[in-house]
This record gives sequence, structure tokens and C-alpha cells, in this order.
Amino acid sequence: MVHEAAATGFARSAGAYERGRPAYPPAAVAWLVARLGLARGATVVDLAAGTGKLTRPLLAAGLHVVAVEPVAEMRAALPARARAVDGTAEAMPLAAASADAVTVAQAFHWFDGDRALAEIHRVLRPGGGLGLVWNRRVLEDPVQAALHELMAPYRGDTPAHAAGTWREPFARTTLFEALEERTFSHVQRLDAAGLADRVGSVSFIAALSAAERARVRARARALAGGGDVELPYVCEVFVCFRRA
Repeated sequence: MVHEAAATGFARSAGAYERGRPAYPPAAVAWLVARLGLARGATVVDLAAGTGKLTRPLLAAGLHVVAVEPVAEMRAALPARARAVDGTAEAMPLAAASADAVTVAQAFHWFDGDRALAEIHRVLRPGGGLGLVWNRRVLEDPVQAALHELMAPYRGDTPAHAAGTWREPFARTTLFEALEERTFSHVQRLDAAGLADRVGSVSFIAALSAAERARVRARARALAGGGDVELPYVCEVFVCFRRA
């Protein structure tokens, strides 16, 4: 079951998501691939793949990528070289023990964590690994802080990575080893249109009425002040391995 904010918002915002969301730093992707022990030709399931922000660098690393994405509009934006399939973290249309690794970028906090871990365990081969990636906004930066203040009144009960509740299933599970973590700093440069897309790509903003979306996007554009802005992020990468 896809959260209503995700189903509505991401269906409306696939283009803004691709234009406005930051990439993942090459060093973070390289560490993820190396730590998961993935040689060229290995099969990776990129779960909740979105428009392919992580799918593309995984393909560039020479991996065979199965991109699982439940929102049709996001799935349509995935690169043709990936095998794109309709599915969710809790119900993947994939055979047991068919993947060398599973990756989840910017999405595990949306899942029913216990059910997702059981399904990921099913799809992984023995010894396979799970990689989680998030670009976390650095709120000490004034522009990031202003974007946060702009969006916060609309969040409601939408799941958030920052809440940390996504970690709880990992503390309970007997299916996976303990999480390892690495962080990588990077910066995204955006103009006014890019800032509007960055905000417009957020699920609970994209799910607003057309008039309210336009007001929020206009306020985001104004933060650019007629030039470009640099938005700092910390890319958080987590890895754990399947127990037999």
C-alpha cells in the first residue's frame, strides 16, 4: 500500500523530482557498490526507484538494475537500460534469491519496515546486502532553513527520514546484520526555477491544490534572489547484510 501523499504527490511531480532533487555524490555511490561487493554484471534491485536518481549511477557502474517503482509517472521516467517493474517494498514481483543487492534511495521511511525487510530478505541471495541512501538537508544553511520553514506547515503526518523511526525495524530484525553507516558532504547549485522544482518535488507539497502549490513554488523562487544558490547536503549511506 502506497501512502496517499506519495501516490498523489509523486504522480504529479515526476518532472520536478528529476529536475529539482540532488544527485548522490559519486564517492557515496562508489563506497556503496564496493561495500556491497558488487562486480560488473551483478543484479541490483533499486527499490522505490523514483525517476532513477540512484538507478543511473548504478547502471554506470556496470550493474544490471531492476528498478521497482509503484508510481507509474515516476516509473515512466526511469532509464531504458533498467528493467522497470511495478511493485512495492512489501510486495516485489521478483523471484526469491534473485538479487545480489537491494538499494533504497530516499525512501525507506515510507515503508512498512518489518514487512519490507522480510520481502527484501526473500529477494536477496544468501550473503546479499541492503543499501540505504538519503540526501539530508543541512538546516544550518540559511536557504535550507528557509525552505524547511516554508514546507513544514504542510507536512502533517507524512513520514520523514529525520524522525528516525525507520531504524526501529532494524533493531528488531533477525534477518539482517547490524547497519553500517558512512556520510558524504556535497552541494547542489540551483537557480530560481530549480528551487521551485526542489520544493515542488516534495510529496506533500505536490499533493496540495494547484493554487496553493503555485504560492509555495513562488515563495521558493524568491529565495534565489535573482541568482543561483548552493544547497548543502549530507549523503547518508547505510549497509547491512542478509543473514542466512
